[in-house]
Amino acid sequence: MKPAQDNQKMQTIKSPDLKFPGQVVLVLQGGGALGSYQAGVYQALHEANIEPDWIIGTSIGAINASLIAGNLPANRLRKLEEFWGRMEQKPAWAFPGVWPPFSESLSYWSTVSSGISGFFKPNPFAQFGTEYPLGADSAGYYSTEPLEKTLLDLVDFSLVNQCSPRLTVGAAHVRSSQMRYFDSRDSDLGVKHIMASGALPPAFPPVRIEGELYWDGGILSNTPTEAVFDDNPRKNSLIFAVHMWNPDGAEPQTMADVLNRQKDIQYSSRIASHIARQQQAHRLRHVINQLVARLPEDERKNEKVRELAAYGCPTQMHVVRLLAPQLARENHTKDVDFSPSGIRQRWAAGYSHTRSVLDRMPWGGEFDPLAGVILHEHAAQMSAAAE
Repeated sequence: MKPAQDNQKMQTIKSPDLKFPGQVVLVLQGGGALGSYQAGVYQALHEANIEPDWIIGTSIGAINASLIAGNLPANRLRKLEEFWGRMEQKPAWAFPGVWPPFSESLSYWSTVSSGISGFFKPNPFAQFGTEYPLGADSAGYYSTEPLEKTLLDLVDFSLVNQCSPRLTVGAAHVRSSQMRYFDSRDSDLGVKHIMASGALPPAFPPVRIEGELYWDGGILSNTPTEAVFDDNPRKNSLIFAVHMWNPDGAEPQTMADVLNRQKDIQYSSRIASHIARQQQAHRLRHVINQLVARLPEDERKNEKVRELAAYGCPTQMHVVRLLAPQLARENHTKDVDFSPSGIRQRWAAGYSHTRSVLDRMPWGGEFDPLAGVILHEHAAQMSAAAE
């Protein structure tokens, strides 16, 4: 399956002369079936000879990230294609040529009732009632054993742990409700770390790591960009932040609209306010640097001044926000839309959007020297009909 190749206008590009303002970081949101958009983003980067230095993911973002980090560059795109090919839901009794909404409804109920063969399957014991003792490690409506087999088949964790690229995945600690980032720079990662990041309750059971249970990191922070901003030491960075949930939307008119908008708000993770706070914080760090530079040299050597100066930071981070478009007839079930057409359309959109960004290179040029975080927006411009 090569979704982007369905569009004959999409030509392979090679851009070895692209200049970057620092390390290239790929940040991938959670969003289930919407994650095929991320695969399209990676395809465009890969064809432009851009391989990320660091990938940070939550939920399906962690899965896509592991497929990239756990394979050699020449094999990465093929493994993504194979994974998403395995994710396709093809009900034997669908009738796509009769009435699309009916076919989409059949696909949805097929996923809910039967699961996805390479991802999850129903947990029959969960049907015995909410008080049935499933056990902490099996408390979910589905089992993700198929996902474990898929990941072990497609991801080489010995490559992941070579830290090239560095891989970070977020998960929520069940007992403390604290976010934890598992980082290949700090310790070895395995299949359980990826599965923990994607263990969204109540559908999926938690995953135990080092004796502790973890759920999907998206329930705490579905857009894990803060891992870059809080890194130690910070580095100049070009961050491709790939979002599937739209923080902006129209007022809902129906209950279907309400359910759809509620999910977008919940999982877009207040990204606008997060970025605004980071911009303010990094600007203050740059101000500190400039103030310290104006002090006499003997003052700068003072131990107390040096302690205060440490709050400064000279790094500059360019954040390119890529936002998946809404497809025609999209509703609150979009994150379980594993239909071949849904996967193909979102993949193609991610590819097209990223190609457009690479053509413009908005991170080039001169910027305010006090700006530590510079946001470059790329909202979905493609109409639902064009999708």
